[in-house]
Parts: sequence; C-alpha cells; structure tokens
Amino acid sequence: MRRLEIDFKSRGERCAAWLYLPDGIAKPPVVVMAHGLGAERSFRLPAYAERFADKGLASFVFDYRSFGDSDGAPRNLISPRRHLQDWRSAITHVRTRPEIDTRRMALWGTSFSGGHVLVTAASDPGIAALVAQVPFVDGVSTTMLFDLKYQVTGTLHGLNDLFSSLILKRRHTVPIIGKPGCFALMNTPDAEGGMRALIPPDSAWKNEAPALITLSIPFYRPIAAARRISAPSMIVAAEKDALIAHASVKKTAARIVGATFISLPVGHFEVYVGELFEKVVELEGNFLHANLNR
Repeated sequence: MRRLEIDFKSRGERCAAWLYLPDGIAKPPVVVMAHGLGAERSFRLPAYAERFADKGLASFVFDYRSFGDSDGAPRNLISPRRHLQDWRSAITHVRTRPEIDTRRMALWGTSFSGGHVLVTAASDPGIAALVAQVPFVDGVSTTMLFDLKYQVTGTLHGLNDLFSSLILKRRHTVPIIGKPGCFALMNTPDAEGGMRALIPPDSAWKNEAPALITLSIPFYRPIAAARRISAPSMIVAAEKDALIAHASVKKTAARIVGATFISLPVGHFEVYVGELFEKVVELEGNFLHANLNR
C-alpha cells in the first residue's frame, strides 16, 4: 500500500485528502471516506483505509473545509450543508483520478458522516455501494435523547453564535466533547473518553466548534433520503448508542431496499478500537469488496 497527499477544491477552498492505493492492483475500486461530528481524518480513519487496502480497495480520505489540514475559517465549523458540498466536491475530484476505476466507487461514513453518505448516495446514481457506521440519521430522535435543560442551553448557545457572527463578526464556540453535566455537543458518559481514544498523540485538534450547529441539528434528517438509495448498503448500528437512537437507525435501514443491517450490543464509540474494530472493519471490507468487484 502507498499513500498520496492530495488537495482538491470545494467552493474555492482547499481540502486535504489522502489517497490510499493497494499494491499490485491496476485501477482498483475506491472508497470515499470522511469523519463524524467535529472529527478529523486522522482520527482512526487510516486504520480503516489500511484494512480496505488489504482487500484490494483504494480509499480517498478527506478533511472537510475548516477541519484538520484543510483550509477554511472559522475552524471546526460543523454544518450539514457545507459537509455535503465537500462530499460532492470530493466525489467530483475522485472521478478525475487516473489511478483508480472511478466507475466502482463506494462511500463510507461514520456517525455524522454516516448520515452524509446516505444523503449523498440518494442523489448520485453512480455510487456503487455505501457503508454507514453508527450513522446519524434523524436530528429529531437524537435531540430527544437529551433532556430539556440540554436542549434549551444548546439553543441559547446557537443563538449567541448567530448574533455574534452577524453583528459582532466573531464566533461563539462550545466544546465538541465534554463530561456529563457540562454542556458540549457530545457529553454522554462515553463521549469524552471515546473521542479522545481516537485522537493521535501529535494532533493539534482543538475541542471547540462554533455553536450555530445546535440550531440546525434537529432539522437534519438523512432518514428522509433513505428510500431514494439504490446502491447496495450496509448499515452498522450500536444498540447502546447514547448519541443516536438505535430504533431510528433500524428504521432507516428498513427503508433502503436490500440493505444489510448489522446491529451490535455496544456503545457509539466502541466500533473504532480493539477487537470490535477488527470484527467490524472485516465485515465492512468484505461487503465493499464483494459489491465493488461484481
């Protein structure tokens, strides 16, 4: 396997990516990958790309605008609209790459990006397969997992950021992860430890994001796009997920014709590390290999 450093443009701004190419295979199929809420491509995505290379699959792993090594400000700006634009720009770029067979392209997303791949595949008939791992599927059901105090506090933070950005020309930020009882975009008991276990020791990542995302989360509903997906799909759900309602993920999978639904008795962050990671990445790699080599 070799890894190439790649740049591409999304709405005029530079996005950074890695292209993983398996050895000994001319024009391999490709898996386009990006991370979840507030995360960067370096947060364990290389481990997935390396395992997929063992299956003869190329991977294109990118950072959204304002994340990681990509350009853009304010930093860590979480926006479903912007992220979906970046997904479309990444796919457009990948389709120009001479090293790969762009007719055999899959999408892989996890957590927040698990929702993005559903929305993207629903509007792109050229996608040959997709994997959505512990995917964010319904902002309404996710919001209802949090108590009223959290919801009100989040709304006030979002309104503060909206006012600050429009009137004061500065951003109001909130932590991306935090302990229970302290406001953060993710403050479930497993969130802080689970996320930090993914972050490389040399990472310059900052645990903060503009708070405006709290106003749009409830209205982002990838489940609404599920019936329009025609690509072979694997949905991996966590039954003890404190951030994403398992019932909503199951309902989403049921709306996708022929979807493979994997339900695991674990929490949201457990799929990224250890023995469970090895099990899940093997299932995903086999699924992608089978559907990209038909």
